[in-house]
Amino acid sequence: MRAFFLKLAFHLFTVLPLWMAHALGAVLGWLFLVIPNKRRRTAEINIELCFPELSRTARRRLLRRNMIELGKSVTEIGVLWTCDEKKMRRLVRRVSGKDDLEKAIHRGRGLLLAAPHLGAWEVVGLWASLHHPITSLYRAPPMSQMGRFMRAARERFGARLVAADNTGIRALYKTLERGEMVGILPDQVPAARGAAVFAPFFGIPASTMVLLSRLATKTGAPVIFGYAERLPRGRGYHLHFLPAPADINRGDLESSAAVVNAMVEKCVRAAPEQYQWVYKRFRMRPAGQKAFY
Repeated sequence: MRAFFLKLAFHLFTVLPLWMAHALGAVLGWLFLVIPNKRRRTAEINIELCFPELSRTARRRLLRRNMIELGKSVTEIGVLWTCDEKKMRRLVRRVSGKDDLEKAIHRGRGLLLAAPHLGAWEVVGLWASLHHPITSLYRAPPMSQMGRFMRAARERFGARLVAADNTGIRALYKTLERGEMVGILPDQVPAARGAAVFAPFFGIPASTMVLLSRLATKTGAPVIFGYAERLPRGRGYHLHFLPAPADINRGDLESSAAVVNAMVEKCVRAAPEQYQWVYKRFRMRPAGQKAFY
């Protein structure tokens, strides 16, 4: 029954213009805010941890805006997964840092495109696949039918998705060897042992994936961070691309992971209300430290 209503809601969102989908998302966000739920509580904890310098009133204001943006992220997905190439290009109203992206990819060493869970991160991969070959890891969701649809939607402009296992990781190395682009979500907490190190994120030790750092240090491929800022009133998206400092390709994994988190934090501070604060980013704690959630 839950799957049926999810599919019904999704198909409704596919026929709506973006401004209407975002308007409905704002209503959904208010429900997230006024009805007690685990996601809102997680966001409250994360905002308090990461912005101790803000007053309580300012943190509550940020939480309110974040819940509204969370609602928009739910309702916009139908538009983003079904629109054609012409509409996708039209939805991207502005691109900052495009020259940096083009220069990096034309070096011939491949490119690591790191897209944190900020704004409409689906837009980053879709837009990139319109311009360059891109390969990303993929983990199927529980509902197999929705998983097949999700994969087809993400690959419809030429992207390639590979399984999030050793075979898929080898495919990422081969992609870089061909001088192509690899897309990675850098702010997920890996479940596998040995797949993460602790590195500061907003001054707090956070379990941080080492895959991006390993790919960067072993191949020397440049790293660009990208996010799609959601514009107000459903006007579309502003893409931002920021080159990572050269230190991300050097030193040990801990040093590289610290640069990764510093870059994610830089992106988040530019649009903190659009970050996925409902994610338990600090659920893994160093030995002896208390749990936050």
